[in-house]
Amino acid sequence: MHHLTSQMILYSDLPSDSILSCLSGIFAQWENHSLPEEELVAGIYAQTKRLLDLSTTLGFDRNLWQCYLAYVLVSHPNSFSLTCEQQGATAGGTINAIATHEMDLFLRLFHFDFSAIEADLGIRCFSLVTSYHAIPKNELVYHRAVSEKILALTESIASADGAPQVLALLSEYFRLYGMGDFGLYRAFRVAEQENKLRLLPINNLDSVVLDDLIGYETQKAQLRENMDAFVGGYPFNNTLLYGDAGTGKSTSVKAVLNEYWPRGLRVIELYKHQFHLLSPLISMIKARRYRFVIFIDDLSFDEGEVEYKYLKAVIEGGLETRPENIMICATSNRRHLIKETWKDRSDMEHDGDIHRSDTMEEKLSLSERFGCAIRYDTPDRRLFNEMVLTIARRTSGIHMSEEELLLLANKWELRHGGVSGRCAQQFINYIAGKSLSEQNG
Repeated sequence: MHHLTSQMILYSDLPSDSILSCLSGIFAQWENHSLPEEELVAGIYAQTKRLLDLSTTLGFDRNLWQCYLAYVLVSHPNSFSLTCEQQGATAGGTINAIATHEMDLFLRLFHFDFSAIEADLGIRCFSLVTSYHAIPKNELVYHRAVSEKILALTESIASADGAPQVLALLSEYFRLYGMGDFGLYRAFRVAEQENKLRLLPINNLDSVVLDDLIGYETQKAQLRENMDAFVGGYPFNNTLLYGDAGTGKSTSVKAVLNEYWPRGLRVIELYKHQFHLLSPLISMIKARRYRFVIFIDDLSFDEGEVEYKYLKAVIEGGLETRPENIMICATSNRRHLIKETWKDRSDMEHDGDIHRSDTMEEKLSLSERFGCAIRYDTPDRRLFNEMVLTIARRTSGIHMSEEELLLLANKWELRHGGVSGRCAQQFINYIAGKSLSEQNG
């Protein structure tokens, strides 16, 4: 194994603690008789456990070794994968020749014969992980999108007829999905670990689409129009969804992700205390082929908070041109985002016209940098009732007449914050849970 990994160029910088790197080192020590047998076995068992843990998390099946290698191929950044992603086609020239050689090495690793080391050390863990049968998955599999892609690619590579065919398969994968986690996941959170910016995939995504949002037809049309322009490569505006609580602002963003991710949309959620990471985040993603929405939920600033200045500089006004593949999208209960006080209005000038103070102008200028501002109002009683009935029809376990359901819903909203889409959903959750509990109790 070591003689194969030592010839790699594109994948030569795999982390030293990766499963492939560790196993390669163990095999080198076994071949050179440089380590006692019990330490070799302990090392192999440790890497086998890591392989099992990774496979369980990501939903790999059948040949876990081959699934792992396919995962390495698509997740490791290098000049070949990035070229294929950015060009949307197979890389050419010298890099293509290097990649073909690399695919030959990986194909030999795919079909690596572990029988010699197993016989010598009296173990059979490799035989088990290369003919693995996973426990049947239930519907709640957070990494389903990852496992489906990897299992399909694994099967294709395993039956490939030589390195050129493997290269074609991998090129097509990068053309369709892109490279790394952006090709495997739709949404991410930002984390700072050891002074290094990292994007952590979000797996438990809601399956909602815009048509599931009851009412708000004008708002959905505005949102779609701006998003169509964004993913289509045309001029667009940063987006602010503002208005009353529970009216579907955050749900609209989730729905947009589910509808537009096949067209290359990815969402990165950023919290207010992380605004100092905006510039390095943009530098990280601006050269990728995807369309990124940097999503800031429930955005508002109280008096004395100055984090909004980071956001102002990034959205518009700095020296660097805003990358065309990045949109800032925020939700807020406030139209102007920053809390105003009467003190802000004390600095008034009267010279023919009334002019706002410099303080107010600075605060209001943040919301003005969102060119697409969409208001979400509290629904009226008719729309609230429609929400309740529609959600009830989508939910199993509810067996009530419409009259009884609406009577209970209107009593519920009086004690739970008033009419809104969120209140309607919470009411149906309560009714469905109570009904199912009584049936099973």
